[in-house]
Amino acid sequence: MGAISAVLLSQLRQGDAAVLPSDGYQLLPALIERLAGYGVTVRTAPTGEDAQLAALEALGDGTKLLWLETPSNPGLDVCDIRRLADAAHARGALVAVDNTLATPLGQRPLELGADFAVASGTKALTGHGDVLLGYVTCRDPRLAAEVRAWRKTVGAIPGPMEAWLAHRSLATLQLRVDRQAATAVALAEALRDRPEITGLRHPGLPTDPSHRVAAGQMRGGRFGCVVSFTLPDKEHAERFLTALRLVDDATSFGGVRSTAERRGRWGGDAVPEGFIRFSVGAEDAEDLISDVLRALDAASGTDAPTGTDPASGAASTGAGG
Repeated sequence: MGAISAVLLSQLRQGDAAVLPSDGYQLLPALIERLAGYGVTVRTAPTGEDAQLAALEALGDGTKLLWLETPSNPGLDVCDIRRLADAAHARGALVAVDNTLATPLGQRPLELGADFAVASGTKALTGHGDVLLGYVTCRDPRLAAEVRAWRKTVGAIPGPMEAWLAHRSLATLQLRVDRQAATAVALAEALRDRPEITGLRHPGLPTDPSHRVAAGQMRGGRFGCVVSFTLPDKEHAERFLTALRLVDDATSFGGVRSTAERRGRWGGDAVPEGFIRFSVGAEDAEDLISDVLRALDAASGTDAPTGTDPASGAASTGAGG
């Protein structure tokens, strides 16, 4: 949020107008409320439709900034950065992209026409869930100076330990991102035919609504580590999370350990009660997928009795999957 605020609040003034996603990071609504209090006109629109372009056109040439989040969190919708950036620049507006889920290896917003790329370093960049960090990149020295001035003014500056932890993690960034992205696609494919699952989303699936756009702007087959899907209801989702053995029930994503959560527990996101956001870690893909499928069976009441080998019915004390 320090990085997000540094961009928005260094660029927007009373009387300006901006377009922000209606399905973006959970704390954006609070920041939008703050911007409105400062006299900034904000229009919101969902990521995966042409609604963002329509909102930009409705605000007209007075628009100062277009904010994109692609893929969106937690819905995993994707928008065409270059197309929207061209439309915004034609109206004199700057463009910022939240690139947290894609990572700089999977997507390069500045090369696609954005003026700012913003991300949470807490997620995949550092990958170990042990640092709070955000970052902003831009090409224009003037814009960079404005962001730095805001950062200095409000004190949103990481300490030496946080900077060291981030630097430590960069050495394994490509290894982690590639492994997690490949396993995420494999997991999504394994979930496609599960009858209890609806709304399965991952940009790497050829059947995903966002796949065409994602394949055109996300690099090297890296479509992110997050898979989302919906189970029938809240209770079913919680049984699934409880049955997982290799996966932590936690709210972050991008770490080396797989995590999953029932996103609706926080409120604020327009998702069903049974919506699951699953972040794929660096575990063995076969082991992870086996654990997820077993947990789905357990949540549906179709698994073998506890302590019984599913194949033979013999008593077993080892962990399955």
